Amino acid sequence: MLLAALLLLAGCRQDMHDQPRFKPFARSDFYTDLRSARPPVEGTVARGELREDTYLYTGKIGSNPGDYMPFPVTAEVLARGQQRYDIYCAPCHSRVGDGNGVVPSRGFPRKPPSYHIERLRKAPLGYFFDVITNGFGAMPDYASQIAPRDRWAIVAYIRALQLSQDATAADVPAGQKVPSEPPRFEELGSGATLPVVETKPSHEEPK
Repeated sequence: MLLAALLLLAGCRQDMHDQPRFKPFARSDFYTDLRSARPPVEGTVARGELREDTYLYTGKIGSNPGDYMPFPVTAEVLARGQQRYDIYCAPCHSRVGDGNGVVPSRGFPRKPPSYHIERLRKAPLGYFFDVITNGFGAMPDYASQIAPRDRWAIVAYIRALQLSQDATAADVPAGQKVPSEPPRFEELGSGATLPVVETKPSHEEPK
């Protein structure tokens, strides 16, 4: 039994553990720059970072900001944009985009401009995307916090905010009343439950 155990132990080798290797950032005399860690091959692209759609990631056509969305704007996109806007933008720009957010109202010296001034109403969509991505003035960049598609969703919501504050009767779809009729509720809800909005039957014609 003892002999079998000795034979078994004699068969164990440490080659894989003791093989030649470099510790991270160790010096190496093999390369002329003396670095053991080698830089990636030129043109290497990390997985998930192949940014073929340049406009989606920069908001620019060449060196100028573009003025179109890189994907269709749906109700879901606007809802996502509103959610991200309320989290990241509203503290300074306010919920309606007039620049009177909580942060400047508490004494921050640089109040952001209103989205409803003429200059920003006419600004191309890519301009807002670029500012979110790279920052502007006292505003830091949000590239690390907000994914590119979410930045575009915020841009779409900003444009919706601008329209909401500067729309005319001609912008209202035909057949829709201004102001809209208040919703009717099937259940009013309580402190623990949300109200349930009354839905019209699909065959009912709008009044």
